[in-house]
Amino acid sequence: MNEEQIKARLMAAGIENARFEAHQLLEALSGDALSAAVEKRCGGYPLQYILGEWDFYRETYEVSEDCLIPRADTELLVEKAIAMLPSGARLIDLCTGSGCVAISTLCARPDVSAVGADLFEKTLALANRNAERNGVAERFTPMRADVLQEPPTELMRGSFQAIVSNPPYIRADVIPTLQKEVQYEPKAALNGGEDGLDFYRSILDKWMCLLAKNGFVLFEIGYDQGQALIELGEKKGMTVRVFADLGGNDRVVLMQK
Repeated sequence: MNEEQIKARLMAAGIENARFEAHQLLEALSGDALSAAVEKRCGGYPLQYILGEWDFYRETYEVSEDCLIPRADTELLVEKAIAMLPSGARLIDLCTGSGCVAISTLCARPDVSAVGADLFEKTLALANRNAERNGVAERFTPMRADVLQEPPTELMRGSFQAIVSNPPYIRADVIPTLQKEVQYEPKAALNGGEDGLDFYRSILDKWMCLLAKNGFVLFEIGYDQGQALIELGEKKGMTVRVFADLGGNDRVVLMQK
């Protein structure tokens, strides 16, 4: 198959960026593997998982069904962390997934170190490979932890200048209505509970003890969750600011004591 034939197949399947995706598939694959990949993509399987890697911020990440696909919207979270972290800071990235938030921050800030916490061993192994791939493994510590529970005892109180997180924040009832590509992503990385706020509440209730005196929290949020996060943060005595993404949607929340 040539690029025009692949594009035509993808367009017929309703793929929006058919020309771009056809080029990506043709660059990465050939022969039977290419034909199989086009078939999978036409069925809604994500391009990123087919390719096995994806660019995010200034880095390239291994991706698989063990992690959420890194998205451009999340780069705002990274930009804020890079700009705000004090010299020599430690950060903890909760629900780290592919590790892209912590790792891209470390790549831009060689003075900073990070812990990446996630519930799933396969996901943590993936994040660790991404840290190695991008040259920051010595400053990235993967740690198994359930963000809906208390922090592991080995994490010292007050030892992090920042808590950053792109947690699951989609309402449980909305998940079945999402586009077919998203249905292949891990549900545990999407499901924020009945109102989409379970992980934010847990972090604010259980994990704030890890934050240093002048530390801050950065969350990615859903486009319609800004007001809810303001209320949650203010109840905890935090000052709260909401930042919009390039599309004008609320996307990142900053909380400070």
